[in-house]
Amino acid sequence: MSHRTCVLLLLSAAVVALSGVDGGRSEGPRGVALGFVFDPKAQCEPQCAHGGVCIRNNTCYCSRGYEGENCQVATCFPKCKNGGMCLRPGKCRCQPGYGGRYCHKVTCDGGCWNGGECTAVNGVPRCICPSSWTGTRCQEALCPQGCRNGGVCMAPGICSCPDGWMGGACHTAVCTLPCLHGGKCISPGKCRCRPPYSGARCEEKKKTF
Repeated sequence: MSHRTCVLLLLSAAVVALSGVDGGRSEGPRGVALGFVFDPKAQCEPQCAHGGVCIRNNTCYCSRGYEGENCQVATCFPKCKNGGMCLRPGKCRCQPGYGGRYCHKVTCDGGCWNGGECTAVNGVPRCICPSSWTGTRCQEALCPQGCRNGGVCMAPGICSCPDGWMGGACHTAVCTLPCLHGGKCISPGKCRCRPPYSGARCEEKKKTF
């Protein structure tokens, strides 16, 4: 038995069932009229899609989940959100940046790192970062004190310093051989000496005559 035949039988059964509705105690004819007239010889061009049945010329009776003149439009309930398109009943195709069965979830490409939260800002998905992180994915740590002399912020408040520098902001120079006689290391391997001393390590004392 074809799908069309099954649907036609169901429609006929509906007519029979509705014709028996009691309208009162009268012994006269009883029943109600359906909202459409079914014609078994009806033809529809183009044909009814997605299992729809032609009930009279160019009029389709659509299967659940479809609508339109020829049952060509799928319907989703709830409706697809955020610009999504209903592909078939209950299945949405989402715009970039959105996901979930009904495109109701905001998704950021690559995800949000380090505790960042993906949300829509003026309709555009973006990561909202904790105070100690920044970047499109919250992938860049913030060092409020700054990282000097070529240092790189590796974690919140923590700098990775190049050779020859140390300290929270890479601000302290390192002299492998310490400066002598009160000298101060001002850059890697370089001392600033106090008079009357000089030399790479402030090891030489100027002679006085």
